[in-house]
Amino acid sequence: MAGSNGKQKTVRDMILSLGLIGIAAAVIYVFIPHDDSAPDIKTVDYRVELLTARRAASYPVAAPEDLPAGWKATSVRFQGDQFDAWHLGFQAPDDQYVQVEQSTQKPSTFIDEASQGGEATKQTQQIAGRTWTRYTGGRYDALVHTADGATTVVAGTGSFAQLAEMAKSLKTA
Repeated sequence: MAGSNGKQKTVRDMILSLGLIGIAAAVIYVFIPHDDSAPDIKTVDYRVELLTARRAASYPVAAPEDLPAGWKATSVRFQGDQFDAWHLGFQAPDDQYVQVEQSTQKPSTFIDEASQGGEATKQTQQIAGRTWTRYTGGRYDALVHTADGATTVVAGTGSFAQLAEMAKSLKTA
């Protein structure tokens, strides 16, 4: 009979322990933040870098003007010592990524890097009076335009409509 009481005490202690563990897990879940949404990406002001690039580059440097609300500049870079490389990165309103890249580097090398392996298609698009060639198959889709001694690539995870929207907004002065 004494053995039976010991088993009951062990089972009761195990059930109480499991109950306490469950309560502790619930308390931890409630009081520890667990936001699954994407982090808010900080907007960068690219005006100073744009002015510097426009003074230093050997070609007309392009940047967007009058983009619709919701577009957020997230990165900027000008590297005069590396083919006058100009970069602007944006988060589109639907959280896709779109970048503007310009350079005097050999077009085939530059386009491959900017589109991350994209290949030219036979499709072209007229956007704001310029002919752009579509590139697909890389990590990014891209629109490519070559003029004035430089290649401009608008690329990213955004749709071709978003890439075209960015290309349309590009101004050089």
